[in-house]
Amino acid sequence: MQNNFWQDRRVFVTGATGLVGGWVVKHLLKKGADVVALVRDYVPQSHFYSDQLSSKVVSVRGDLSDTLFLERVLGEYEIQTVLHLAAQTIVPIANRNPLSTFESNIAGTWNLLEACRRSSLVKQIVVASSDKAYGDVADLPYNETMPLRAVHPYDVSKACADMITQSYAKSFGVPAVITRCGNFFGGGDLNWNRIVPGTIRSIIRNQQPIIRSDGTLIRDYIYVEDAASAYLSLAEKIAENPSLLGETFNFSNETQLSASQMVQKIIELMQSNLKPVIMGENSGEIQDQYLDSTKAKTLLGWQPVFGLEKGLLATIEWYRKHLLG
Repeated sequence: MQNNFWQDRRVFVTGATGLVGGWVVKHLLKKGADVVALVRDYVPQSHFYSDQLSSKVVSVRGDLSDTLFLERVLGEYEIQTVLHLAAQTIVPIANRNPLSTFESNIAGTWNLLEACRRSSLVKQIVVASSDKAYGDVADLPYNETMPLRAVHPYDVSKACADMITQSYAKSFGVPAVITRCGNFFGGGDLNWNRIVPGTIRSIIRNQQPIIRSDGTLIRDYIYVEDAASAYLSLAEKIAENPSLLGETFNFSNETQLSASQMVQKIIELMQSNLKPVIMGENSGEIQDQYLDSTKAKTLLGWQPVFGLEKGLLATIEWYRKHLLG
């Protein structure tokens, strides 16, 4: 794919004020894309606003629940590529408020895909699913041939969005592909109950880090800029190779850590002597989850540039700058 693929390309990004969305917008702007960002809530502390990305894009205020609004945006701004990252992403919130999570993650996805189906200009759509769509399985790591067996509310919401996207691609020829990523981390994550930003903020404040679970849950992690490169690389590849439409791709560092190990890793990198407090409050969560990214590496030529430790160091530096000034 030519290096100027993104130059002046009209790109619609949902979830631009979120962790991944902000970094995706930043990467798109570096490549010369014309970005139209969907903004539901004004979040001034988000990467999208704090790094003044909002001043360099077109922001449209609205919601994924409004299909006519989405059709208007795609048509009036002549959108060519859609990167769908908007979602309710917090597992405890999904367990407390499943309906709002289903509305956002499932209905929001089918509304956007239906608007794309009605647009003759949209040529590539990348939809963010999750490793949690696979559900609880005995044989890890997850690979893309495995069935989706989600049970818990957040996991089900992503599995449904995943399958709906496959349906639109296979049944209607909508030019969509799906990503299933490990746990994101990076600067700009304002969800402090997540283990990485929460731990970093606690150490900066000289407070004991909190582990919400019992510390034994094993997860895969991916640094947010590696994720951003994955989304852009995937959009480029499907433009080049339409046979990939409807396919799913795992992305991760393929480095598995328990919650306790991740907190200890951050403590060591920040040269702290603080000891974590283990709450043991995990319920409605899968015990172990990690991915096989062979397909993405083979078919897309994708490789994480930062990896775990380099990504954590960049993340720590971001929070030190933004929390300490």
